[in-house]
Amino acid sequence: MLNRPLQAVVGLDGALLTELLSEALAGRGPALLPIAADTPPPRVRALLEAMRPATVRTPEGVTGVAGGAGIADDTALVIATSGSTGTPKGVELSARALLHSARASIERIGAGPGDAWLCALPTSHISGLQVIVRALAAGTEPIHRRFDAADTMAVAARHRAHVSLVPTQLRRLLAAGADLSLFGTIVLGGAAADEGLLEAARAAGGRVVTTYGMSETCGGCVYDGVALDGVTAGIGDDGRVLLAGPVLFSGYRLRPDLTAEHLRDEGGRRWFRTGDLGRLDGEGRLRVRGRVDDVINTGGHKVVAGEVAALLNRLGSVAEAAVVGRPDPEWGQRVTAVVVPTAGDAPPSLAELRSWVRAHLPAYAAPRELDLRPALPLLASGKPDLQALRSPAAAGRGE
Repeated sequence: MLNRPLQAVVGLDGALLTELLSEALAGRGPALLPIAADTPPPRVRALLEAMRPATVRTPEGVTGVAGGAGIADDTALVIATSGSTGTPKGVELSARALLHSARASIERIGAGPGDAWLCALPTSHISGLQVIVRALAAGTEPIHRRFDAADTMAVAARHRAHVSLVPTQLRRLLAAGADLSLFGTIVLGGAAADEGLLEAARAAGGRVVTTYGMSETCGGCVYDGVALDGVTAGIGDDGRVLLAGPVLFSGYRLRPDLTAEHLRDEGGRRWFRTGDLGRLDGEGRLRVRGRVDDVINTGGHKVVAGEVAALLNRLGSVAEAAVVGRPDPEWGQRVTAVVVPTAGDAPPSLAELRSWVRAHLPAYAAPRELDLRPALPLLASGKPDLQALRSPAAAGRGE
């Protein structure tokens, strides 16, 4: 039954959001649609038109929205995401799915009841919201902080909190010389983490667990390549990662067509067809190769951008790297490496990058362009803004 109201929440402080989310999980309050406070007004309007909440709550109060539509009684959260077209999609998550995810996560990392959880990620994204759910499942109130290296470490020292971070945040803590042993666990997700970063974090005392997941799976559902309790990871005939289990979303808000495209019933189970390419290694661990829509078609060859970026991030001269395809009159797309050098006065050369990649992958996967940057542009989620990096107007050095 679609009797439950949906409420958009914009710019609320962490304590109030936690209270409202607790009520939503218990089935007492409305389902929530979190929207970041700094979302541009046109985007807010687009979200409200697509998601059709009954009300909007801001720090100033609650207002009604014309044309609001009800939602399933067991839905606690709707997470707004955008596909490749930028059209808003609403991922409907039930209280059961969210709580299963949180409890399975707590069990996997060995967290105890009453342990502190630090929320330093945006609470308009599943990554930040799931920290709140884990804290509530552990019987505690989450500690809300905007990420700052010094403040984050002060909280760690005071509470020995578990924390969810994205790789960029972890790099900033390492650059600040942080003692990562002060955290209970560092749950690292949002983007692929290179081995060099993980080794450096563990050398600094960090107990780091890498995660893979998305809004449609209540966040991370595969830890260090192994699915959480009740979750199954598989690979489809087309190489896509498939996921099943109690953490799956219920559907896309008011989009049964899109739901049917991505949620499939096979073998008595419901599977989510992700947008990622992957493989299972000899030990059955999931290895994510990259996004389906990030495959670069260059000269008739297909290059998985994520695989090339992972290689580049292993080089000592590279602090951060992203790989994108840019339009090319001869090759269709050229493989472009966007690199933040470890040392600004000694950046890697294109020849160095090409030689390194060709030693591990076919020659056509080697970058043909190097774009050096002081920092990678990031989305609010902490992931590299690949759309911005694909711009052919960006300065670069060709082969």
